[in-house]
Amino acid sequence: MSRATLGWLALFVAGLAFPLMAGNDYHLTVMSTAYIYAIATIGLNLITGYTGQFNLAHAGFMAVGAYTVGILTVDHQVPFWVAFALSGFVTAALGAAVGAVSLRLKGHYFSIFTLCVGYIMFLVIEKWESLTHGTVGIIGIPGPSPIGPLVFDTPRALYYLVFFFLVLGIFVMRRIVNSLMGRSFMAIRNSDALAEALGIRLMRTKLLAFVLSVFYAGLAGGLYAGFVRFLGPGVAAVEHTFDMTMYMLVGGLGTLLGPLLGSISVPWITQYLQFLQEYRFLVFGPILVLLVIFVPHGIVGSWLGWRARRASQAAEPAAAAQRTTAPLKGVPSVSTGGQRHA
Repeated sequence: MSRATLGWLALFVAGLAFPLMAGNDYHLTVMSTAYIYAIATIGLNLITGYTGQFNLAHAGFMAVGAYTVGILTVDHQVPFWVAFALSGFVTAALGAAVGAVSLRLKGHYFSIFTLCVGYIMFLVIEKWESLTHGTVGIIGIPGPSPIGPLVFDTPRALYYLVFFFLVLGIFVMRRIVNSLMGRSFMAIRNSDALAEALGIRLMRTKLLAFVLSVFYAGLAGGLYAGFVRFLGPGVAAVEHTFDMTMYMLVGGLGTLLGPLLGSISVPWITQYLQFLQEYRFLVFGPILVLLVIFVPHGIVGSWLGWRARRASQAAEPAAAAQRTTAPLKGVPSVSTGGQRHA
């Protein structure tokens, strides 16, 4: 079993054991919310970290998934699990339409366009009262309905439900990034021209990454709706996209573990700084700036870089010794008995 597999297994066991160590239901709620945002951040990492397209409308797509569940369950009495499944597909369909237009742009132009799209989503949610209930929000969203003997009516049961979807999301994303599809995403991140020279269809591959990314956001939004039971326009605020971006930067952009680590560590740090009230960001802000300056690849990215350098340094003496002991062409070797052989 590889070291990476052992690390993931240790994290899985820690996640299973967390409710046993949590002091109260509030801790379970904080961790469950962190897991939900971790699912959305993993999706954002696919389009930003692996494909190199910075989507600033990600929180808007998460809100689309959340409002899909809220509207269908409250206004149309659709069962929760049906609405939850639709949240991902509705968001993916909208993402395909937005991506078909926005992905024709590159770099900062793409980011600015998606920022505008995210703000339009926020305005639609806030102003379209007949559909989204406007600033009043959607109240009384039903929680996840029972699945056979499994009932999700306690914070611990909801924690394990969210944890299950997080593990499933990480497993699927790991298969994606380690596949030929994932290699294509990374080739586009490195260079559009190089990827095109390799035969990769740029627009189709970028659109696929974008749709998969927002699908994760939609499912995270659906979970969020069933978890908090209330929705308001603030769910679509661009600040949440910047929060998820911060999680990626702290943990490590373009890594599997980085978004998870950032999504868990940053909310807990802010929770422990709550005694400072509004001044806690004066403390947390400089810490984040220092991390970006001195650890630009994030915690996981820096650790992977250090491990690669250490492996390279360990391999250099062996390679040098091999070059030293290798016989030179055209130079006769001398045996230990003093006889010369051609």
